[in-house]
Amino acid sequence: MEFIHALLEYTFLQKALLTSVMVGIICGVIGCFIILRGMALMGDAISHAVLPGVAISYMLGINFFFGAVLTGVLTAVGIGYVSQNSRIKNDAAIGIIFTAFFAIGIILISLVKSSTDLYHILFGNVLAVRSSDMWITLIIGIIILAAVYAFYKELLVSSFDPTMSAAYGLPNRLIHYFLMTLLTMVTVASLQTVGVILVVAMLITPAATAYLLTNRLSVMIFMSAAFGAISAILGLFLSLIYNLASGAAIVLVSAFLFALAFIFSPKQGVLFRTIRARKAKSAIRDKSYS
Repeated sequence: MEFIHALLEYTFLQKALLTSVMVGIICGVIGCFIILRGMALMGDAISHAVLPGVAISYMLGINFFFGAVLTGVLTAVGIGYVSQNSRIKNDAAIGIIFTAFFAIGIILISLVKSSTDLYHILFGNVLAVRSSDMWITLIIGIIILAAVYAFYKELLVSSFDPTMSAAYGLPNRLIHYFLMTLLTMVTVASLQTVGVILVVAMLITPAATAYLLTNRLSVMIFMSAAFGAISAILGLFLSLIYNLASGAAIVLVSAFLFALAFIFSPKQGVLFRTIRARKAKSAIRDKSYS
């Protein structure tokens, strides 16, 4: 009741709730494709590599969205270029490029901003979200959801079977960079909410939770978006009531939901798999005795 009362009374909390719910939804949606393509490390790379773009935006006095998207896309292109034009494999290229960008970002922000501002960029502070940040997040969210809806079939085929996708004439590389652009936009939208460090958790954990509960991509997307939104709401509640870091609280709720699915999922959960294994052993034992 205290949370509901505060939500009705304080505008900053309403903006925080709308922003965090949208971030949870779009992270959940894009995270499904990241999980299916085995690109969790790429999500981590882009989430860290947007930092110099944020710093440059502060220097130029413009919204951090523009600089962050630019450096995020440059990171994805750079990783692809290095891995395709050298003996360096993709995971090594990711490690080289994103750590370099991240280091540049830390140096730039330390030069132009205080350590407190750096802390908020790294770990998020949704309770301090401004109206402009909220509207940018909502607009980014609508664009991302519309793009996934419009190109759902292409993303579906290329995620499950790139060879078949190429046989159909789909441009796999272009689809890859399209998805990387969406991933960059999700990362930028999440900066104020969970920060650079924790955004990868919101990209991966809700999608992984849904992956344990269904085998259909369409259902997985809706479930992942729901888990992301629920994590955002409950995390914001815990943050306000117990004076916790908002980004960390949201991520911990998401991790708790994953733990529940990991243990109690009817098909993939540890508990039910153990029960089925014991029943199978018992049936084999009974047949051997008979």
